[in-house]
Amino acid sequence: MTGRGGRVVTSECVLSVAKCRDAGEGSGGIGDSGRGEILIGRWSVLIIDGDRQHSTCMAEALTRSGHSVRSSTSGADGVDIHHDADLIVLDLDLPDLDGLEVCRLIRSSCDTPIVVVTSRDTELDCVLALQAGADDYITKPYGRRELIARLEAVMRRVTPDLARPSDSVVDCGPLHIDRYSRDVVMDGRVISVTRKEFDLLLILARSFGGVVTREYIMQEVWKESWSGRTVDTHISSLRSKLGSSDTIVTIRGVGFKLAL
Repeated sequence: MTGRGGRVVTSECVLSVAKCRDAGEGSGGIGDSGRGEILIGRWSVLIIDGDRQHSTCMAEALTRSGHSVRSSTSGADGVDIHHDADLIVLDLDLPDLDGLEVCRLIRSSCDTPIVVVTSRDTELDCVLALQAGADDYITKPYGRRELIARLEAVMRRVTPDLARPSDSVVDCGPLHIDRYSRDVVMDGRVISVTRKEFDLLLILARSFGGVVTREYIMQEVWKESWSGRTVDTHISSLRSKLGSSDTIVTIRGVGFKLAL
């Protein structure tokens, strides 16, 4: 989990709860046990935080709750790698860029939810962050339960289907998709996908056997924020994760169809 120059760090339960507490979180800190909380699906979370120790503790809390985490200590690097994240946790105090500017840059390119976590605790700081595009604002110190609960609340707002479990399962032969938990299972194997990959796969599954145009996919999944190779990159990633290049067929000049 290195990180010189603010490069990406992939976290796999990188710090024990005891170490988080020793790092100064103590009772009521991020390292508190959170047994009994309900998980709202699985997310790919990007943490942008100049404080490696604090970032590590947040990563521990999130991985223990079942989510995958990447971390960056650089604002510029965070802007570069944010595209596949389902959720972004952003500290305003970064070594290279002001956190508010990072928030604006990310918000200008996508609608991925952004939760600011910072020691800046004035009303003005909160207002400026929300105006810059943040979806919620958490001031330090805070407890692990509060962190997870606030992130879940944000994800419920941006993923309204989670609140409506009826008709939430889509089955296409060996592929099983649960819109409520956002789980994907192929031939009995759980597939880890990003938020955009899930949305793209769900669109194809709902039209199983039929062709979905590239334009429709771009509009439904990426809205106004996409580049010419965005869809192809995500299709390629899904083919790899599903186990075969034949699972998603390209209809030249038209779009794609799921073929299982």
